[in-house]
Amino acid sequence: MGKTVLVTGGAGYIGSHACKALARAGYEPVAYDNLSAGHRWAVRWGPLVEGDLADRGRLAETLARHRPAAIMHFAASCSVAESMTEPQRYFHNNFINSLTLFEAARDAGVLPIVFSSTCATYGPPETLPIVETAPQRPSNPYGESKLMAERALDWLDRAHGMRNAMLRYFNAAGADPEGAIGEAHDPETHLIPVVLEAAAGRRAAVEICGTDYPTPDGTAVRDYVHVDDIALAHLMALDHLLGGGPSLVLNLGTGTGHSVAEIVAAAERVTGRPIPRRLVARRPGDEPILVADNRRAFERLGWRPRVTGIDDIIASAWNWHRKQAGAAREKGRTR
Repeated sequence: MGKTVLVTGGAGYIGSHACKALARAGYEPVAYDNLSAGHRWAVRWGPLVEGDLADRGRLAETLARHRPAAIMHFAASCSVAESMTEPQRYFHNNFINSLTLFEAARDAGVLPIVFSSTCATYGPPETLPIVETAPQRPSNPYGESKLMAERALDWLDRAHGMRNAMLRYFNAAGADPEGAIGEAHDPETHLIPVVLEAAAGRRAAVEICGTDYPTPDGTAVRDYVHVDDIALAHLMALDHLLGGGPSLVLNLGTGTGHSVAEIVAAAERVTGRPIPRRLVARRPGDEPILVADNRRAFERLGWRPRVTGIDDIIASAWNWHRKQAGAAREKGRTR
């Protein structure tokens, strides 16, 4: 087995896909997760350390035992809507706990960090698509908490040489093409799995939050990027840092936006089933349009998304939900 990588949030949706990509590339991923949102069944490609980022002693013990060459940091709270009502939770989980991790990593001599950031750090875009140098003016606590962690990493790099790759991805979507892992939150708030739950009859209707946005059909537009492509970008960023490359800030997206209404229509095409809709008011903190300019990721890493068709992204999620979700959720109840 090759170099060890500590993956915080490695039992979660994106973290587990990253663990699979790491193992396929010859690394040993060590998932560090408190299982508050992640799943034991999603840890398949390396050991699981049950621990919380707030537990400095557990972090130090884990770093000393496994001696990772680098860290991939996914662990976070990630609902824009929830952050508007529980901002303190988001600043604690996403900033304070991240700072605890960074300090423990510095003390252990583990400096390279690949950080899971978000397009929510930008806030209302001045121009589209959004470039990495765009102003960062978050309009919700989720984006603000992630931006604070970004700023801490930047200063730690200047002060201690903690080189990092801050990957601001847009809307992660889809599932492992081999059907091993996929997206399972409780409660589920992300659009594509919510739509698929409605298609499967496990949800009465899809709530379309806002039909008066300044977009062609009045519903919000997002850039959906396949979770495997996100995992690949993390792997490429890791190789860049371990090879001695400088710190990076990169957008991860396809460069194409799809509205909520278009996602529902695409899911109907993929599943062959009608999907009930319910129109509700906008959610506080949501932007009308968020679409990535992804050219820098190609220029710096050679990364391009491989799955770009929205029907293909949804089909991979539908395959997992249809064949695996029931069994996976049952295992989660008995963990």
